[in-house]
Amino acid sequence: MYKRTEYQIIKNRLEEERNFIQVVMGARQIGKSTVVRQVLKDIEIPYQFFSADNVPATNTAWISNCWAATRSLKENNGWESVILVIDEIQKIANWSEVIKKEWDDDTFHERNIKVLLLGSSRVLLEKGLSESLAGRFEEIRMSHWSYREMSDCFGFTLDQYVYYGGYPGAATLIGDNDRFEQYIQSSIIDATINKDILMDTPIGKPALLRQTFELGAAYSGNLLSLNKMLGSLQDAGNTSTLAGYLNLLKDSGLLCGLQKYSVDMSRRRASIPKFQVYNNALKMVYTPLTFNQAIQDRKAWGHIFESAIGAYLVSQAFVHRFEVYYWRERDDEVDFILQKKDSLVAIEVKSNAEKHTVGLDKFKQIFNPKTSFIIGDGGIGVEDFFSMDIRKLF
Repeated sequence: MYKRTEYQIIKNRLEEERNFIQVVMGARQIGKSTVVRQVLKDIEIPYQFFSADNVPATNTAWISNCWAATRSLKENNGWESVILVIDEIQKIANWSEVIKKEWDDDTFHERNIKVLLLGSSRVLLEKGLSESLAGRFEEIRMSHWSYREMSDCFGFTLDQYVYYGGYPGAATLIGDNDRFEQYIQSSIIDATINKDILMDTPIGKPALLRQTFELGAAYSGNLLSLNKMLGSLQDAGNTSTLAGYLNLLKDSGLLCGLQKYSVDMSRRRASIPKFQVYNNALKMVYTPLTFNQAIQDRKAWGHIFESAIGAYLVSQAFVHRFEVYYWRERDDEVDFILQKKDSLVAIEVKSNAEKHTVGLDKFKQIFNPKTSFIIGDGGIGVEDFFSMDIRKLF
């Protein structure tokens, strides 16, 4: 079975001395549980695996019951150490407080119980970690599958990856467009909105939340003001409501709105968002073009191509902790600006043979980025870019 890079990271940390709670986080259906099960199968330490997916949110005693069962098994079997794994931990109310209590009790009594937590809602996980578990945990962030992973595991061509994205569960369905779209809709979009957002966050207009996602996903790679969005939505609220929904969709790994790069923070926040899905499959379920039609439509393919590059960048940004923006001043623009601390990287995406752009040159003159380049014809090849270690750009 194919093993992602995170396999070795998780295995190494579980084989270390008990020191921190390990937290694996990432969007739905990217293989978090699978890679953890691969590690547990190959590791020599006994373990207990529990999932909170169908546990009532108010049942906080469930976590303590899992812990008590693990302690009992450790004592009865004379295990030197044991691994406790809890999946979808963020679904339990006040989970971080219970985890802190049980972890600290094990620490005080010198019980060698190592803990691994998994979750798909970034905002709920990070909120709990920062509030109650500061200094007690390490994050292992997982992204959507890259082109190299989809190619090595499923034989995807570059064009297939650009169009169908990187969900491993959907890889075998690309020959049947209806089945592919149904999987993305039910297993990814519906599950994330209904289970990760609506069940955990009070939403005044659930229909508006879904419409915001559908319109934003369809426009992935394009600028669209929130005011213009209001005119396109049936159950429109106000721009503050849309901005709040967009933050929820970002925290769930579905869709984000990139801000315009500016030294002035207030100008960034007031800018028109450039919508960007985290996986291009989320955009393609809302296009009327089939794979073959999209490739033959040069203009449409250019938008799909740019969205695929953006999806890869925002997924990498989540894992490696950098920011992604766009830049635009009058007629000059740059598709993506990456920032980590004081280091800037400017990236222009081209699906034609144009080698230089006025916008990229203008941005270099004003902001002096550490590096800048074109992706596509006349620049860095797309396959080379997808194989690049983004961290080295900074």
